[in-house]
Amino acid sequence: MRSTHHLPPRSLSVRIVPVLGFLATLLLAVGGPLAPRATAADPAARAVRIMPLGDSITGSPGCWRAVLWNRLQSTGYTDIDFVGTLGPQGCGQPHDGDNEGHGGELVTNVADQNLLPGRLAATLPDIVVMHFGTNDVWSAIAPDRILAAYSRLVEQMRASNPDMKIVVAQLIPMNPGSCTACAQRVVDLNARIPDWARTTSTDRSPVTVVDQWTGFSTATDTYDGVHPNASGDDKIAARWYPALTSLLDSGTPGDPGDPGDPGDPGDPGGGQPSCAASFRATSVWQGGYQGEVTVTNTSTSPVAGWTVTVAPAGGARLGQIWGGTLTTTDGTATVTNAPWNGTLAPGERTTFGFIASAPATAGTPSATVTCTAHTASS
Repeated sequence: MRSTHHLPPRSLSVRIVPVLGFLATLLLAVGGPLAPRATAADPAARAVRIMPLGDSITGSPGCWRAVLWNRLQSTGYTDIDFVGTLGPQGCGQPHDGDNEGHGGELVTNVADQNLLPGRLAATLPDIVVMHFGTNDVWSAIAPDRILAAYSRLVEQMRASNPDMKIVVAQLIPMNPGSCTACAQRVVDLNARIPDWARTTSTDRSPVTVVDQWTGFSTATDTYDGVHPNASGDDKIAARWYPALTSLLDSGTPGDPGDPGDPGDPGDPGGGQPSCAASFRATSVWQGGYQGEVTVTNTSTSPVAGWTVTVAPAGGARLGQIWGGTLTTTDGTATVTNAPWNGTLAPGERTTFGFIASAPATAGTPSATVTCTAHTASS
C-alpha cells in the first residue's frame, strides 16, 4: 500500500525561482503590487480548481483521475484545473495530472501533523475530491479517529477557502491477503460517513458523499485486493462525475467564469437541460439482484423528463421495475420517467428501481447507465 516511487523535483520549478525573485524586486522598485492570486483578466482565474486528495489510490498512479478528467473535458467541462503539489504519475493518456494523492499516507497522520494547510496554500482549490483512509483502515485505526481527522481536514479546507466544496468518498472495498479484517473495517467506516457528512456540511461549504463501495469488486476491479485496475478506475471516475458536475453546474462563489453560467463552455448545451445516472445494487441473491439508478439534473435548467439506458453486465436482464417505464431491446433496457418523477430542478435527484435476473456466473452486479434529459417540448 505504501508507495516507494518518488518523482524528482521538476526542473522547471528550479529554473523559475530566480526569475520570480528578479520580477518581484523589479515590481517592488516601481511600486507595483504582487497579487497572490490570478486576476480576473487572467484566463486561469476562470478555471475552477479541483484537488484530488488521498493516498496511493488517488495518486500512485490514480488513473481514475485521468478517466475523470477526460470525461469532463469531452462533456464540455473545460474551465477546470486539477491541482496538487504532486504531478502526473503515469496512466498513459493525456490529462491534467496534478494531485494530492500521497502513497502510504494515513489521513490521521495528515491531520495530526498539520500537513494539509501548506498544500492548500500552494494550490488554492475551490473543490476537494477526497478518497482517504484506506491506510488507516489497514492499520486498524478506529472509525472515530478517522472521522475526527476528516473533520480536522474540513476545518483546514474552510480556513483556506470559506466557500470550499468538499466531495468525500465511501471507500472502495479492500480485501488484501495480508489483512483479512480489512474488508469489514471498510464497511464499518463507510457506514459512519453519511451521518458525519450531514453534521459537517454547511450551506456555504457543502460536504457531498459519493458511494464508491457499492458495485465495486476487489476480485474484478483491483489488481491486488486494494488498488484499482482499469475497470476499477472507470467505476471510480463514473461515481465522481455526477457529484462533481453538479457542483460545477451550480458554480463556485467569486469565480467570474462559473461553469454553470448559461452559454459557458462548462455547461454542456449552453444552458440546455442535461442529466447523469448512476447505478448501485441494493440486494444480491443467486440468480439475480435488485438495482437502483439515481438520476441527477446536472444542468442549470429544469429537466421536464428523462430517459435512462441501462446495459447490465454479465448477461443480466431487467424485469420488474418501479419509478419508470421499461422497454428492452437485446438486453439493453430503456427507462423513461414516471409521471411523478420526471420534472427535476437543477441539482435535484430522483431514483427508480428494478429486479434483474442474472446467470449464476455473472459475478458482482454492474451496469453501464446513460441519461438523456428532455425539455417540456421534447
